[in-house]
Amino acid sequence: MGDVRVIKVKQSVFANNDARADELRRKLKAKKVFLINLMSSPGSGKTTMLVSLINRLKDKLRIGVMEADMDAVVDAKTIETKTGVKTIQLHTSGECHLDAKMTEEGVESFGVDGLDLVILENIGNLVCPAEFDTGATLNMTILSIPEGDDKPLKYPLMFTVSTLFVFSKMDAVSFFDFDLKKAEERILRLNKKAVFFPISAKTGMGMDELAAYIEKEVRAYQKA
Repeated sequence: MGDVRVIKVKQSVFANNDARADELRRKLKAKKVFLINLMSSPGSGKTTMLVSLINRLKDKLRIGVMEADMDAVVDAKTIETKTGVKTIQLHTSGECHLDAKMTEEGVESFGVDGLDLVILENIGNLVCPAEFDTGATLNMTILSIPEGDDKPLKYPLMFTVSTLFVFSKMDAVSFFDFDLKKAEERILRLNKKAVFFPISAKTGMGMDELAAYIEKEVRAYQKA
């Protein structure tokens, strides 16, 4: 019997995805649309933070939200009801991540003309979403206080591919063994460009600062 033929499918998939992501970035840049890919674990407070953030920005920026989920519309309805911004739901048919093709299909169906900022809420997962470039302008990751400060050690890729890091649920920090300085140091060892915002969407702590940072990034992007 001859040797079994081995095909490196994963490498091909990633290469094709990266090329598609770059093309999507070029299209969005031409339209001056800033796309944030928001990633985190389930229950980290993504949707709650988004409501608080969007309500601080919607009078300054034209915003749209694409909510990704395996099979639900709960988060999209929450965003639309509590903020009033344009929102759609993306179903991934069981996939634990979004890739560039899925994002592009969402963008085309959504219609981003006339928007300044589109926020893509990825599937709740610290593994798969980090592996696929969605074509976003900025990757943003939430690490909630109850999750612990060791997550950068356990899931290094997620903390390597993102730039903007939000420590959520800071109002609960006294109840958990979470060392903010240690978490920042662990992320900086993986990513020297990391920017940090400790926040509480419940109390409003840090939300104005986070909103101001994102607005500044969007404006700079549109002018470049």
